[in-house]
Amino acid sequence: MSVSTVPVISLIRGDGIGPEISEAVLRMLEACGAQLQYEEIPAGEGALKAHGDPMPDITLQSITKNKIALKGPLSTPKGGGFRSVNVALRQHFDLYANLRPAVSFDGVPSRYSGVDIVTVRENTEDIYAGIEHFVGPGRSAAESIAVITRVGSERIVRYAFEYARKHKRKKVSIIHKANILKMSNGLFLEVAKQVAAEYPDIAHDDVIVDAACMKLVIAPERFDVIVTMNLFGDILSDLIAGLVGGLGVSPGANFGEKAAIFEAVHGSAPDIAGQGIANPTALALAAEMMLIHVHQHEAAARLRRGLLTCLRDEKVRTKDLGGLANTKTFTDGVCAAIGHNG
Repeated sequence: MSVSTVPVISLIRGDGIGPEISEAVLRMLEACGAQLQYEEIPAGEGALKAHGDPMPDITLQSITKNKIALKGPLSTPKGGGFRSVNVALRQHFDLYANLRPAVSFDGVPSRYSGVDIVTVRENTEDIYAGIEHFVGPGRSAAESIAVITRVGSERIVRYAFEYARKHKRKKVSIIHKANILKMSNGLFLEVAKQVAAEYPDIAHDDVIVDAACMKLVIAPERFDVIVTMNLFGDILSDLIAGLVGGLGVSPGANFGEKAAIFEAVHGSAPDIAGQGIANPTALALAAEMMLIHVHQHEAAARLRRGLLTCLRDEKVRTKDLGGLANTKTFTDGVCAAIGHNG
């Protein structure tokens, strides 16, 4: 691969444990033979301190130019402060499709085995559109408006069915609350059924969100691909991560026509930052998704094999997953396994 064709990745190391796990993943990417260049850019709390803005123009310009970003976790203040950079990036680049695969891994403690569910979450609309305000004297009430559009619903449902077809998945489950939210969720369900009819080779069903939560914890094997709106997708994807061992083994990716951002979806964990015990698996799995996106399939396969080898071994699995290792020893183990497996 010539230098001119090597993808340039906009790299956001993140807040809290972000720099530690980012460094670990960069080592893994080098070990697996990934052909990448990196352009480091600021975002989050660090960017706010250095640039006065948690999402400065240089960050947006880099992602616009490179079209691919790898992002560590970013801190978001609760109840006040600056708006979520994660949400802002998704809306700025119209990253309408959030992809959250959840797979059971040998060696990772979990109540379940054999789980293999992909959540396709609409990523720019719904209650996360950011339309909210206080009403009444003394901020006595607050209103948040959920925006569901026909265009937004159609493109996310179509993305889910196209994903299912491409990856030989058998069923798409449409998750909603149209029995109560008859207009907004009713529109989503109406559009989803229209799109589903165009894919007779893929089975589909629709499930009310509260029933879906119950069914997921009773029999997760019933589900294959899930497609849903933004808020429900946010909640369900974390619930599903809990079925396979938690957010520490759950990657995420955000796709649109303008860019793609790959990320660890867990928090920045400032309480353990700097202790060298953070688990880089989720960000490494996001990096694997990124390698597939840039058509470096062999490097992606080597990275995944190295991760799976170490997740099976208690001595090199990190402590949050019931192992004995810290960040460095886990990373060393993955890099060694990549070299051993070729």
